[in-house]
Amino acid sequence: MTMTRRDFLSASAGLAAAPALGGRVLAAPLPRDADIVVVGAGAAGIAAARRIVAANRKVIVLEAAGRIGGRCQTDASTFDAPFDRGARWMHNPETNPLVRLARAGGLDMVTAPVGPKIRIGRRYARPGETEEFLAAQVRTNRAIDDAARKADVACAAVLPKDLGDWAGAVEFLLGPSFSGKDLKEVSVLDKARAQDRNAAIACRQGLGALVAKLGEQLPLALSTPAQRILWSNRDVMIETPAGKITARAAIITVSSNVLTSGIIRFAPDIPKRALDAAAKLSLGSYDRIALQMPGNPLGLSRDDAIIEQSNSTRTALLYGSIGGSSLCTVDVAGSFGRDLSAQGEKAMSAFAVEWLTKLYGSEVGAAVKKTAVTRWNAQPFVLGAMSAAAPGAQFARRVLSDPIGCLYLAGEATHETLWGTVDGAWESGERAADAALRRIGGARETPPEEPAPAPKRRSRRAPMR
Repeated sequence: MTMTRRDFLSASAGLAAAPALGGRVLAAPLPRDADIVVVGAGAAGIAAARRIVAANRKVIVLEAAGRIGGRCQTDASTFDAPFDRGARWMHNPETNPLVRLARAGGLDMVTAPVGPKIRIGRRYARPGETEEFLAAQVRTNRAIDDAARKADVACAAVLPKDLGDWAGAVEFLLGPSFSGKDLKEVSVLDKARAQDRNAAIACRQGLGALVAKLGEQLPLALSTPAQRILWSNRDVMIETPAGKITARAAIITVSSNVLTSGIIRFAPDIPKRALDAAAKLSLGSYDRIALQMPGNPLGLSRDDAIIEQSNSTRTALLYGSIGGSSLCTVDVAGSFGRDLSAQGEKAMSAFAVEWLTKLYGSEVGAAVKKTAVTRWNAQPFVLGAMSAAAPGAQFARRVLSDPIGCLYLAGEATHETLWGTVDGAWESGERAADAALRRIGGARETPPEEPAPAPKRRSRRAPMR
């Protein structure tokens, strides 16, 4: 177990994604007590801990992995541009505190493409065809919104019947690409409530790098999983491999899949109502296959986003020439992405080359010089991508955010409108911290500093030898 305070690497270089992120590591025993313990050093945990520190309360963040960031992870060493292995985008830049913090930290912001380009076979869609696709997307969103006012059914059950050749592309963009799940697994009410998001914006140095930077001055215990949490209405004790720590409240920010997996044991068990809610908010599947393709053989513009007119779930999203570099990613999601990820890295890389070859020609394979893949479903401290409510289960988000004795659950799954985003995770962490602070009496005032003693008058006599 190590307690860490991280020296963030220069903004131009970003953060490497190795388990030891290149910062300063201070060996120290785990403290025996704190005002509040935060479990998980992802966006929600970092946001909560910063709020608690600002209130002048004692906090410790326990993280099972050997790094900060959770589902935000930037690899700055494999390619010639930072590779966000997890979350990439932030939303609502005018009001988003993460965007403000990134800019204050000197990091560069880049706006997402207005919409993806579309490939039809080996050509791009013509303007009229793009208009047809956009109209099909609008009709589908309207159908989901209308259905959400009546009953919380599956999105797939209310799709317009006239989508024609655009059905596959619309279903991919609004289902797997948006939530990591096929539309048959997604609640219309959850999808409708999530549609208030506007312009997406990214951090050029990487979103994982930003979250790590924001956690660099916090008291962290990395590689220190919470194994057992003993809780009541008065206090909590958390058992870890490094020892036990007691606190007056705890903020649990693990994913919904980890919460239901039994990896962390609770005594007494947390209420069945909360576990059922977490199960109904299970994580979808979303992974990236990164490809280094020098010389821009696909003829992409900087930060291009491209989908295809597909009649199959065997499809993907291309994000190309990232930052004007040779890095491209092929994103796979939903049931197809989950099945592909389960087959392993080799199968994932092979699919990416096969898919790009179908769209751009046989020269693609020779153009790929390096690959890397993510497999979030196999990450033991995450077990998936983002939450999406099952049909009829949108209410579960509110249930999951309810306090349980002195325990407060946080993370993107607890946010009713910004679920599936780092923005929602951050806001949920701040919200949980505020509730925990109210429980223990709020912020603690910093005692005034005692005046420094007046300097003694120096004697004019010669000092004794």
